Amino acid sequence: MNVYQLVQIIWAVSCTLLIILVLLHSPKGDGLGGIGGQAQLFSSTKSAEATLNRITWILSLTFISLTVVLSAGWLNN
Repeated sequence: MNVYQLVQIIWAVSCTLLIILVLLHSPKGDGLGGIGGQAQLFSSTKSAEATLNRITWILSLTFISLTVVLSAGWLNN
């Protein structure tokens, strides 16, 4: 496994997780509270939503950065 394949795997995983996290967001601000049981991991629903937002931003930046790197051909195949 070379660096190019490793970056592709990280890119695909970040894409999948990003889709899942975006679907977990609630348009009404309920966040993880609508799922039931999941929000109990956090101290409050607001804390769960803030953590979800933070992870979503990190994954989106990772996905966009790796998309640029892979499409520009900066890594040797």
